[in-house]
Amino acid sequence: MAAAHEPQRVSAADFIRGFANWRLQSARKPVVVTHHGKDAHVLISLDDYRRLDGDGAGGVASTTNLLQNSLAGLVESIRDGVILIDRGWRIAALNPAASDMVGAAAADLIGGNLASALPGLDGSLLSHRLSRLIDHRERFSGDIPGLLRPRQWLRVDLVPVPTGGAIILRDVSHTMEECAIGNARNALIAAIEADGGVGHARITVRETVEAANDALTMMIGVDAAAIRRVRFSALLAIGQRQAFVEALESVFRSGAPVRLASETITRDGAVLPVMLSIAEIRGPYASDGAVVLVTRRSA
Repeated sequence: MAAAHEPQRVSAADFIRGFANWRLQSARKPVVVTHHGKDAHVLISLDDYRRLDGDGAGGVASTTNLLQNSLAGLVESIRDGVILIDRGWRIAALNPAASDMVGAAAADLIGGNLASALPGLDGSLLSHRLSRLIDHRERFSGDIPGLLRPRQWLRVDLVPVPTGGAIILRDVSHTMEECAIGNARNALIAAIEADGGVGHARITVRETVEAANDALTMMIGVDAAAIRRVRFSALLAIGQRQAFVEALESVFRSGAPVRLASETITRDGAVLPVMLSIAEIRGPYASDGAVVLVTRRSA
């Protein structure tokens, strides 16, 4: 193709009058047709056009192949397990993470039934959702227990693909355990509140009260707003304050709960013997303060 040379230029009017000549000229190098002095069209030979079209198609194919290879590499490297199945629920492919989850080599699983990789599939909610995926290309996302082993929870995402479906698996057992612990903790707090004889306060690392329950405020004889942002040691008898501060520092330093006998001062000035139990509230990176349980004790 003679595109390396400066193309010939001709006005649209001259091009129309001498089309036969310019058609022959385009076989040797491109002819640029101008309109009002500006380049508007290019006349090239059929062979040159086909070469351009072939290069364009090749470029698109190359880009598509590169994208497909990148996606395949991404699936291979992610920590989630990915299993591809055909419309007969046979395993077509799986990534290393899925192979590790199942505990079997990919070569031993490909071509086999999905139930061979997921023992808890039969009769589970996932079985119904897979039918919806294959028959109606219906997506699904949810937490399913016992697919691989008892008491294990997997986050399952179902995605339709041309060959059938993709099953994306992530182990969320730890998250579910944390939710169960949180539910038990909430139930414990509800039981403490129902008892009515246990006061508790949440304090910051600087010892200021952020929240207090009704049992504690009634014990002291004030409302919750009156002690909010007050240092907890200020609620104690003067002779007991230093012991509380040292106990709180010990909790933050060691992380171990502390229990000590103390005395609070009521609104009327009366001294009330109490037992204090202090436990740290540990955040992901640092201490978020502490919880103090307050119960009455005999003098």
